[in-house]
Amino acid sequence: MSRCFAMLKPGVVNRRLVGEIISRLEKKGFKIVGIKMVHPSRELAAAHYAEHEGKPFFEELVDYLVSGPVVALALQADDCVPLVRKYVGKTKPIDAEPGTIRGDYCIHTNRNIIHASDSDESAERELKLWFKDDEIFDWKDCEDGWY
Repeated sequence: MSRCFAMLKPGVVNRRLVGEIISRLEKKGFKIVGIKMVHPSRELAAAHYAEHEGKPFFEELVDYLVSGPVVALALQADDCVPLVRKYVGKTKPIDAEPGTIRGDYCIHTNRNIIHASDSDESAERELKLWFKDDEIFDWKDCEDGWY
């Protein structure tokens, strides 16, 4: 089992899609081991997108992230990072396949509705940034092995 960080961005909250997106993640078989709603500070948003600092779109990313509350998720599954990335779909909505979360719910790259860690290293960094150790619960799942 491995873990991945995912975040439902302000657009999901504003469009009232939180339950639908979480339901899709759970139906796929991802185990939610951490979940919380946060209105990120500028400092948290900048730290989250630190690898993009200095790029022309950095400020726009930060502005969008602080524009409203987000839902932070700690997910767990076998091969969690690549599986979540595939299920979420490609970053650019034009490239995201129908059936993926971005393919079904996103039109604008700069208003992307979901973030998912792109590597195990990113997942570890992002999970520590958004969750304290006592906010992640590795609970016994009676469905283990069925997905």
